[in-house]
Amino acid sequence: MKNGSLAGLESVSFPYSKMKNAIGECLVKAGYIKNISKKVKKGQPILEATLVYADKKPKIMEVERISKQSRRVYFGMKDIHSVRNGSGLLVLSTPKGILSGKEARKEQVGGEALFRIW
Repeated sequence: MKNGSLAGLESVSFPYSKMKNAIGECLVKAGYIKNISKKVKKGQPILEATLVYADKKPKIMEVERISKQSRRVYFGMKDIHSVRNGSGLLVLSTPKGILSGKEARKEQVGGEALFRIW
């Protein structure tokens, strides 16, 4: 999504998974993408995300992955802080599903930190 937004594309598509769909829904709520839809192309399900631009500048400027396959990083509720003084978003995988940092603090849950986006 970052590469597509920096290239000025209207939408990007990638293979479907429940996790990617849940992350996409979280980004739609936060306003980083307009919408996300599941489609079938050549018999394979794909996700298509429509990107958001503000004054011809992409909303997604940078994405920083936190947890990796080799190193999982978990945040407790008290460890969740704002990203870029509130201009960014932290995405977590919690027992209550994929949540942003603000939603996770509101629900009082922690979880695996997936990535930061701004």
